[in-house]
Amino acid sequence: MVVSLKIIYIGLVLGLVVAYTQAASISDNSLPTYDTIVVGLGASGTAAATTLARAGRRVLGLEAQERIGGRVYTVPFDDGVVEVGAEWIHGQIGSRTYELAVQNNVSIIADETSVGGYRSDGTLLDDNTMNLMKELVEKGMEIAADSPEPPEPLGQYITRKLMQYIEKKHPELLNDKEFLAQFFEYMDLNIDTYEATTSWNDVSTASQSVELEGNQAMSWHRNGYKTLFEILLNTYRNGSGLPTLQYKLNTEVTKITLSEAPNKVFVTCKDGSTYAADNVIVTPSVAVLKERHATLFSLPLPKDKVDAINNIKMGVESKIMFRYPNRWWGDNGFFAFLWRTEDKSGTEDVWVKKIPAVSTPMGASNVLTLWLTGDYAVMAENLPDDEVRAKGMALLRRFLGANITIPEPVEMLRSLWHKNPHVLGSFTYDDVDYPHHVTARADLARPITDEKGVPRILFAGEATHTQQFSTVHGAVDTGYREANRLLGNTV
Repeated sequence: MVVSLKIIYIGLVLGLVVAYTQAASISDNSLPTYDTIVVGLGASGTAAATTLARAGRRVLGLEAQERIGGRVYTVPFDDGVVEVGAEWIHGQIGSRTYELAVQNNVSIIADETSVGGYRSDGTLLDDNTMNLMKELVEKGMEIAADSPEPPEPLGQYITRKLMQYIEKKHPELLNDKEFLAQFFEYMDLNIDTYEATTSWNDVSTASQSVELEGNQAMSWHRNGYKTLFEILLNTYRNGSGLPTLQYKLNTEVTKITLSEAPNKVFVTCKDGSTYAADNVIVTPSVAVLKERHATLFSLPLPKDKVDAINNIKMGVESKIMFRYPNRWWGDNGFFAFLWRTEDKSGTEDVWVKKIPAVSTPMGASNVLTLWLTGDYAVMAENLPDDEVRAKGMALLRRFLGANITIPEPVEMLRSLWHKNPHVLGSFTYDDVDYPHHVTARADLARPITDEKGVPRILFAGEATHTQQFSTVHGAVDTGYREANRLLGNTV
């Protein structure tokens, strides 16, 4: 045992020597030097970089993709724009994202799309059934906000509590096994679109997620979510930008080296360039950190941080968007899909049967969005465009095409967040193991400090927010949090 401990000790010492030797070698060169380097220019990174730059700090932002925005991605499409990533501002009260829009006189519109529904034989749900669906969905979402003891899988809890509600309010439904089967399958998939999960039972009722007050579907509509980044960067309406902020796109960071002599952090990129700073804010998704933290940092991360990275789960949510020559579906902007039991044994791929609904984005007139989550989203992402297009259209014709000839789409656009090597997913959720690692998000957010307790490597991103994770406003808040940590301000 003594020999083993000596070997471990010698290995650690050699690792430190190598790391500091590398840092010393880097410092011998005349490198571009900044106060802070921000790795990743999604919502959190851009918020952090611009907050520091507005305070006069010299900041360099390094973004691996060819654009700023991260998992926010506004694309011109049809007669307007669509959101390939995040689509809405979730809540208004206490949302820095919403407040930035209001302060800059950007109109933000509540997405109050009219809702319809169809069964898999093409029949339109009548008003009574739709009203019942809305009532049960609203009750299910209300139940989902509870935190029962002991914790249990969310779907299991919602099902039990909803059945109690149905027994009391709608006892006649207890004899309609077919409707209940259709509704609970839809409710499962509906919850999955909020969590980016394969099943609602992947989520724990112990989750600390808290919704902000106000409308949960506030839309940037034809302005596009990109407007948030224009506001942050001071380029909105021909703003002059921020003079102390520089950023580089298509610049992937491959190594972050913490040095004590000199007291700097060195950031090396895939293109061979290296930059120095007093500190660095790291904002890649937790899925990217899972894959690369062992090679990204010159010294191993603390165990609690590695455990946090490994324990926080990241889900996948995908969109398939069809652009048509005209709005053939009428005024309704959202259609729920209910699969009849006898139709579920058809030849459609399993992922096709896991599309719970289609919606119409507010930023464009003639576009329908099909939603997919979890493993089913990954399945679709790995298929060629032609196959996704054909099977998506077959689904629409099955549900919506009984009394109308549906035209072929002019164009298809789809998200590929899981396949994107710089993202590897959509957003995080509190899984059923969450009760065993309740401090994971706080552990990930905790900065790495030097021997004097000065923050040197800081972490931001939606995964580091204990209550507003999975949201853009949560990501923005974490960037603001870390910038103010460096500025010495209390947030």
